[in-house]
Amino acid sequence: MARLSPNLVLRTSAPPSGAVRGCHYPECPAEGLYRAPVSRDRLRDYYWFCLAHVRDYNRAWDFFKGMSEAEIETQRRRDTVWQRPSWPLGGPFRTGANGHHVDDVFGLFADGIDPGVPRHGRETGRRDSEQDRALAVLDLKPPLDFTRIKARYKQLAKQLHPDANGGDTQAEEHLKVVNQAYSVLKSSFAG
Repeated sequence: MARLSPNLVLRTSAPPSGAVRGCHYPECPAEGLYRAPVSRDRLRDYYWFCLAHVRDYNRAWDFFKGMSEAEIETQRRRDTVWQRPSWPLGGPFRTGANGHHVDDVFGLFADGIDPGVPRHGRETGRRDSEQDRALAVLDLKPPLDFTRIKARYKQLAKQLHPDANGGDTQAEEHLKVVNQAYSVLKSSFAG
């Protein structure tokens, strides 16, 4: 089979109504079942070919033929966003001299507040909330879960229990503070 040449003139006449659509390849009697775009400027207008000729047409097709490198790159960039307009997202994200920056409009990453601390207790804006003080008493730092809090509480309770300290009143007072801190954290994390 002869390859399609750029100088080949394809039939452009439409078949009469009710007739079988013929292959646009000159002198081909087969039915045109497969469509192929006329040009890159007319992608919604089609030639209709038989299977053999549509394969030949597609092998010869070059969408970028006649375009400069800059035009090809522009077309590729437009294709990455499906030919839709796009622009930078603005909002809190921007690029500064030191790289990317996020505006902390809700104070989630304010100085003195660890972003790993669970959100409860931070909504009030207080830096030293009841949960933060309870974590300090148990000597815990985020991120943490209730299992870790409970294990730390059991460890401190064994150390400070009056039976383990021979009735030391200081240890007993410290145990009361640990118990109070544990109850604050238990209500915050477990329930």
